[in-house]
Amino acid sequence: MPPDAPRRRGLTNPVARAALRMVSAPRLDMREDYPRVRRFQRRLARRPLPRYRFLDRTIRSADGGHDIPVRIFSPRERRRDEVLLFLHGGGWVTGDIESYTPACATMADLTGCVVASVDYRLAPEHPFPAGLEDCVRVTRLLLDEPERAGLADARDIVLVGDSAGGNLAACTSLVLAREGHRGVRRQILLYPVTGDDHDPATSPHESVRRHGADYRLTAAEIQDYLEMYVPDPARRRDELVAPLHAADLRGQPATLVVTAELDLLCDEGEAYAAALADAGVPVRTHRVAGALHGFIALPRFSRSLRDGYGAIEAFLEEDIAAGGSPAGDARSAPGTEAR
Repeated sequence: MPPDAPRRRGLTNPVARAALRMVSAPRLDMREDYPRVRRFQRRLARRPLPRYRFLDRTIRSADGGHDIPVRIFSPRERRRDEVLLFLHGGGWVTGDIESYTPACATMADLTGCVVASVDYRLAPEHPFPAGLEDCVRVTRLLLDEPERAGLADARDIVLVGDSAGGNLAACTSLVLAREGHRGVRRQILLYPVTGDDHDPATSPHESVRRHGADYRLTAAEIQDYLEMYVPDPARRRDELVAPLHAADLRGQPATLVVTAELDLLCDEGEAYAAALADAGVPVRTHRVAGALHGFIALPRFSRSLRDGYGAIEAFLEEDIAAGGSPAGDARSAPGTEAR
């Protein structure tokens, strides 16, 4: 996908851009404000809404030191056998299964899949690699014992994550590959964090310079998140923090990368898709025009949400991991583009 063409055709009206800036999240000092953000997210998720169908379970950590909560959502109508193993966003610092309950219920209903949301440990109380270890533990256990998720075949587990959760999904797949584990066959990365440099002065990505001070997520905020998640600067280029630096991406799962046009993470998500394709991994990319970071949590009538789920639906239907069009083939799924 040419990096500039779709973006140039997107939201170019200066008045519309100014309006979006006004409704975007207020600027926060995440180092001081993250507890307040967590409380606000939980209160917002508890507002009066239709009752959701979910079941809470726990998985014991690998070292036996703590439980990892997992919330399982059933769709109103189950149309697919897959279970979507979901890792939430929030900069590795905020977000949990409570604040993501509305988004996960929507995901279950719109995909027709069971969704299992993982409540991994958060920074700064639990810095890297604590949250990643929880995600790897749950993923590995469900792959080895798919009956825990009500599945007969582990191949029906699809790893999904948004933002920092997209980062954790990509890194979970890298860990499993390092260990020689079969891993998941498919993963869906929604506007994922894949790099370590979000300074507009030094970042290699144009979207950081274009959108790093605007809209839903700023360069300063993501840098705060990253520093809380990985306090040691020397570790931030580790491939399990910034998978775009991975030396070998061969054998990674077939991947759908969905990016948001007005997101500073847009280019690094698409760069990761390109790196996967270069390694021979089947990849689909889809950029949601006019979308802000975090659109997966928008109401169901949102155009950005519907557009993103159109790409997810096409990816699940096509199942490129099982013989669909290979990466680079011009025959891409509806709403997506082959890399």
